[in-house]
Amino acid sequence: MRPPIPNLTLSRRWKIALAVIGILIVLLIIATSLTGIYVNWLWFGEVHFRFVYRTILWTKIILFLIFGFLMAVIIGGNLVVAYLLRPPFRPMSTEQQNLERYRVLIEPRKWIVLVVAAVISWLAAGLSATGDWQTWQLWLHGGSFGISDPQFHRDVSFFAWDYPAYRLMLSFGFTAVIFALLLSIAVHYLSGAIRLQTPGPKVTPAARRHLTILVFVFMVLKALAYWLDRYGLVFSNRSKFTGASYTDVHASLQAKTILFWLALIIAAGVLASLWLRSTLLPGIGIVVLLVLSILIGGIYPAILQQVSVKPNASDKEAVYISRNINATRQAYDIVTQDASHPNGTVTYTNYPVSSSPDTSLLTSATNATINNIRILDPNVVSPTFAALQRIRAPYGFVDNLDMDRYTVDGIEHDYVVGARELQPSNLTGSLNNWINVHTVYTHGYGFVASVADGDITHRQVPFAAANIPPVPTSGPLALTTPQIYYGELLTGYSIVGAQGKTREYDGFDGRSTYQGSGGVSLGSFANRLAFAVHFKQTNFLLNDAVSAKGAKLIFNRDPRLRVQKVAPFLTVDADPYPVVYQGRLVWIVDAYTTMSNFPYSQQRSLSDLTHTSLSNGQSSQKINYIRNSVKAVVDAYDGTVTLYQWDPNDPVLNAWKHVFPGIVKPKTDMPDVIAQHVRYPEDLFDVQRSLLEQYHVDPTTPVVFYNASDKWTVPNDPNATAAGDQPPYYVLAQTPGTPQGSSQTEFQLTSPMLVNNSNNLAAYISADSDPDNYGHITVLRVNNSAAIEGPQQVANDFKTYPTISKDISLLNQNQSSIIHGNLLTLPVGGSFLYVEPLYVQSSFPTLERVLVSYGGRLGYGATLSDALSDLQPGHSTGETLNTLGTTTPTSTPSNTSSPPSSPSGSPSSSAPSSKDALLAQINQALADLQTAYKSGDFTRIGTAQSKLQQLLQQYESQYGSPTSSPTPSPSKSK
Repeated sequence: MRPPIPNLTLSRRWKIALAVIGILIVLLIIATSLTGIYVNWLWFGEVHFRFVYRTILWTKIILFLIFGFLMAVIIGGNLVVAYLLRPPFRPMSTEQQNLERYRVLIEPRKWIVLVVAAVISWLAAGLSATGDWQTWQLWLHGGSFGISDPQFHRDVSFFAWDYPAYRLMLSFGFTAVIFALLLSIAVHYLSGAIRLQTPGPKVTPAARRHLTILVFVFMVLKALAYWLDRYGLVFSNRSKFTGASYTDVHASLQAKTILFWLALIIAAGVLASLWLRSTLLPGIGIVVLLVLSILIGGIYPAILQQVSVKPNASDKEAVYISRNINATRQAYDIVTQDASHPNGTVTYTNYPVSSSPDTSLLTSATNATINNIRILDPNVVSPTFAALQRIRAPYGFVDNLDMDRYTVDGIEHDYVVGARELQPSNLTGSLNNWINVHTVYTHGYGFVASVADGDITHRQVPFAAANIPPVPTSGPLALTTPQIYYGELLTGYSIVGAQGKTREYDGFDGRSTYQGSGGVSLGSFANRLAFAVHFKQTNFLLNDAVSAKGAKLIFNRDPRLRVQKVAPFLTVDADPYPVVYQGRLVWIVDAYTTMSNFPYSQQRSLSDLTHTSLSNGQSSQKINYIRNSVKAVVDAYDGTVTLYQWDPNDPVLNAWKHVFPGIVKPKTDMPDVIAQHVRYPEDLFDVQRSLLEQYHVDPTTPVVFYNASDKWTVPNDPNATAAGDQPPYYVLAQTPGTPQGSSQTEFQLTSPMLVNNSNNLAAYISADSDPDNYGHITVLRVNNSAAIEGPQQVANDFKTYPTISKDISLLNQNQSSIIHGNLLTLPVGGSFLYVEPLYVQSSFPTLERVLVSYGGRLGYGATLSDALSDLQPGHSTGETLNTLGTTTPTSTPSNTSSPPSSPSGSPSSSAPSSKDALLAQINQALADLQTAYKSGDFTRIGTAQSKLQQLLQQYESQYGSPTSSPTPSPSKSK
């Protein structure tokens, strides 16, 4: 006989204590959740998008109520039915005796058990449903695409909006029925309606009818799932491409149809068993369905694929490959522009490359490409900007600066631009406390711009926009409101606008008080308490600046985050960029609509598509459709977010416009000044060039596509420290494929492409950013029998050429290091010109050399013009870099090595005539540097350091290393 189960009892005091603790935990969870909702409510009110949050919140509440209620009713109702169908008499047996103790335990608490089961079901189903709010909203509001799929001839909207919603319905139905069935079996077993070890019938008639109805519903759902699976074949990945393949169409499709009808027949048999009083027939049917699903749904298609399709894939799959090519081009907006597609976005042009191109074009004053070659790499010169233009300790620049273009004095130039933001990491030591971080150092100040084709690192050209207070004071680069309260580096929160005392550190005026409309008021105790809980910071209740009149809290300050929150259905580009608009800075943020349900379009990982040597890419979501449908503008002073519909024909965005009326403004509402600064976004270009690797192939030649005989690849970045694709580069240049000599320039995003499994050039892709021709992609096909060097081969030529490698070795000394800048590829004169700036990193990167390659010849100089002059007939590589003070050696027609040269900052600089004169200049440079350190002027320090470094390098190249290092230590005195 089993020993009695010990009865664990708690005293009344313990029961009260545990109840109080449980109530407090629940209240804390509820308070935290409600606080988050309230804080979001305040923030969305600040940016005037509260209708978005309200729509999302109500959608989630309704889904929670509907699906939670349905799940609770289905599961709770079946538990009640199972309990009511309990048998009045249970034959005595060992099994029933063992169950009796559980019945005795549960019977007095049956309503509690029922309520707990219903509540858990409600919460689980309701919370799960809220995560799919976007799918349900698109199902309700999505419109037509105007494109039919080639297999079922249904509009794409069925697959984009309806198919995902039907899948969710089926998933909910299966979950509800399966849990209802399992729990009902448990109740029937506990009540004795199911008796496994008792002689006689194992299931009472009432319990059998109940369970039979549930099995019938399950089979009906299974039949519907088989029918829906037929449409899911357009997303099949059985072959090398996405979409229904030969096997899917000729085997899987028929199998799904057969299984659908069989499941319906079995469902009818299950229902008939209620009157036949036998489970044999439906049982046999279910076994047959299981066997057939394996045979005709799995084994037969696999055999057909291996035996018939795989050996003849290029022929068997031809039709379906063409479908995939056409759908992929439509979905990724890379349709070829031709007579049948006049609105296509891609133009292919044959580009025969000359083996001996005309070098006279490289000096042509009318060649727009040559006149605008940029020699500043925005991904290298951020420390240089910081050294010369940070000016005040709390400020800094993002690691990767941006490219933009401005028209100044009637001349358009591309510029390297950056916002002088507050950099929290610079607040160290005594500056790093809560009051300073959140109430004093609240914002950045100003905007810095340098022409991209000028050398700002040696101050050979002035900054086009710079300094505190801002310069210039008029023109398109002038700032009247230079303060930056919203930016890429501003990830925390700040308390601003407190009246009665000017607390906020300002780059020019010393202290200031925020006067903008941004921020959430801290005037009420409820708001301060909510933020204290949200940020887990008691200073919201204790600090004087928080409770002062006019105090406001600004948070969610990153432009990307602000756009993502007000439009959560968009995917935001990784690189916002600052633009001067009406005397203040605004951020332009590109945003995309994406989906993964475009039939036959190739599914790819967005992370893989956008990963380069400079970017880790977007999220890892799978997509097969993308549009740059929205241009967002975020004001850097007050945080205002404005969304403009850039693509009026995007059906995905049009669906969201029905969900959130008024969320985006029409494209025509965008101010002309801002429209002149829109640019083709890098993430979209990364996606499209990755797809063009394969999808440049004509749909009428599916065999070429299948065999990948004309596949391209994106080149690896030849100079990157981390492996990855070479990123695309913005250039201001002549439109590719137009006649040489044109002075018309276009701001383009460009990338070379390589022959598959080769380093030879295959094509050149350029996307236009100018408003009049925005988004048009030009592809120059390199149709040469001879191999044309690609970026990796050219970079290797640079590094191994004797004259260049020897000079680089000299530059790479005295605690300096070489940085290879971006290697630009530019179509010029029936060939490709490669340009690479070379930087020396000491205290900050300075541009010391420029390398060029054209038609197999190399140029190397201190300036771009010097490097280009090496390419002319009768000149040699690096000839302008001869030892200063000596006669330039006789030039030779061949591109041969020249003696090592002295690395000067500029070939026009005067050279010392003797060793003593050079030492005198070094000593003077040392004195100038010490004086600069004492002044604390970063610009002056940078100039002095650069000059000293040049003189030291000249001395070493001519006379060897000095016996004692003249490098000074920074002085701390002022």
